[in-house]
Amino acid sequence: MSDRAARRVTVTSPRMRAARRQPRIAVTRDIDEQTRLGEVYIRSLMNAQARLAVITCVVFGILLGGLPLLFAVQPDVASIRLFGIPLPWLLLGVAVYPALITGAWFYVRAAERNERDFADLVERS
Repeated sequence: MSDRAARRVTVTSPRMRAARRQPRIAVTRDIDEQTRLGEVYIRSLMNAQARLAVITCVVFGILLGGLPLLFAVQPDVASIRLFGIPLPWLLLGVAVYPALITGAWFYVRAAERNERDFADLVERS
């Protein structure tokens, strides 16, 4: 083997000689130590989760409270029968459950997305 093939060359960045930046204090430390900044971060997550919960409860309240109101306002709808079963019974006893399960599924996905966004924010800072 020749000398050329045996020699190694070290490649470095021109910034290697530059002064190193001080590492930033992690936001997780602020959260752990319960500083004012950490409280702001936690409060923002709690507000996002509370807003999502209120929206979900309002939608479910309109759905569940609106059906009996509909039957009280429009008695003709209450007299409709499907497969020999009154429509109010079918809607309140059967159709509500898939709607609740679907709403709960969307709620869980949105809550997890809020938590993921919070974790990304904490990691970036």
